[in-house]
Amino acid sequence: MALRAGLLACGIVAMLCGLWGGLFRLGFDLPHAANAAALHGALLICGLFGTVIGLERAVAFGRTWGYAAPACAATGSALLLAGAPVPIGAAAYAMSAALLIAVTLVITSRQRTLFNATLAAGAVSWLAGTLLWAAGADVPDVAGWWIGFLVLTIAGERLELGRLMAKKRGSEFLFVAGVALLAAGAALTLTLTLGAAIYGAALLALAVWLVRHDVVRHTIRQTGQTRFMAACMAAGYLWLGIAGLLLIVMPPATSTFGYDAALHAVLIGFVLSMVFGHALIILPAVARVRIAYRPWLYLPLAVLHLAVALRVGGDILAEDTVRAWSGPLTLAALLGFVGLIVGGIVRKRPTARAGAGTVTPAPDASAAPPADRSAPSTRPHPAGWRGSAVRSLPR
Repeated sequence: MALRAGLLACGIVAMLCGLWGGLFRLGFDLPHAANAAALHGALLICGLFGTVIGLERAVAFGRTWGYAAPACAATGSALLLAGAPVPIGAAAYAMSAALLIAVTLVITSRQRTLFNATLAAGAVSWLAGTLLWAAGADVPDVAGWWIGFLVLTIAGERLELGRLMAKKRGSEFLFVAGVALLAAGAALTLTLTLGAAIYGAALLALAVWLVRHDVVRHTIRQTGQTRFMAACMAAGYLWLGIAGLLLIVMPPATSTFGYDAALHAVLIGFVLSMVFGHALIILPAVARVRIAYRPWLYLPLAVLHLAVALRVGGDILAEDTVRAWSGPLTLAALLGFVGLIVGGIVRKRPTARAGAGTVTPAPDASAAPPADRSAPSTRPHPAGWRGSAVRSLPR
C-alpha cells in the first residue's frame, strides 16, 4: 500500500510542477518555473498520466514487477525536474512505456478482446512518441503520439465498461479504422496540414463512435454518482469532437493558436473530464479507500469546462488575456476536485462484534454494466464489485 501511495504522490507532484510551468508559459511571473515550463507537456502526459495509468494497470495485473512501469515514469519526472538532460529523463519514460506494453500484452494474452488491444495500442503510442522525443524531436512533432496514448487508453476503458451493449455489425471495424487514422496522423505529425487533418478526422470519428456505443447514453438518465460520471463522459466526448474540428479548420501549420486550441481541448476538455468521472472508480481500487459521492463535485467540473472554453475561445480570438486566465481556473478546478475527493474519503467502521449483522455495500451502478462472465474484467474495481476479474485484488 505504501508503494501505491508513493507512486500516486509522484504523479501528483509531476502534475503540480507541470501546471506551475503551464502558468509561466501563459505569462504569469512565477519563481523557479522556467524548467517546469520547458517540460510542461512531458510532465503532464508522461509524468502524471504515465505514472497513474501504469499504477492502475499494475493493480489490475496483480504482479509485483508490474509496478516497475509507474516507478520508471516517476523516476523520469524526478530526473527531469532535477535538471537531467532530456534524453536521460525520456529514456526512463520510454522504459516505463515498454513495461506498460509488456503488462498489457500479458493481460491481452489471457483475454483477447478489442478493449485490451486498444489499451496496448495506447501504450505503444506513448512509447513511439517518447522515443522520438528522446531522439531530439520537438514536442509538437510527438504530440500526436502522446495524445494517442491518452485517447486510446480512455477509449479502451470505455470499451470495456460498455462491452455488453449490442453493437451493429461492422462497428468494431469502424473503430479500428479510426485508430488507424489516428496513427497515420501522428506519423505525419500535427505540424503538417495533412497530418493535422487526418488526426482531426480520427478524433472526430472516435468521438462519434464512442458516443454511439458508450453506456453514457443510458446512465445520463439516472441520478447521483451515475449521472455525474455520465456528465463527465458526455462533456469529454464533446471536447474530443471539437478538438478534431479545430485541427481540420485551424491546422497548426497555418493558424497561430490552432495547435494550442486543439491540444487543450483534448487534454483539459476530454482527458481531465474523463479523469473526474473515473476517479470515483479507480481511486478506491488503487488506494483502497471508500469515497462518498457528493453533488458538490459538479462545481469543479463546471469550472474545468469553463477553463477550457476560455482557452479555446481565447485561441480562436487571439486574446491573450482570455487565454491566460484559463490556467488559474484549471488549477482551481483540479485542486477543488482533489479537495472534495479527499474530504469524501469514508473512514472504515470498526469491525462488527461476533454475531452482529453486517451490511456489505452494493456495487455502484455507475461503474459499469454487470460483468460478462465470458469476458472477465482486467481493470481494478471498488470493494463490493460483483464482477469477475483475471486476478482478485488483495484485500
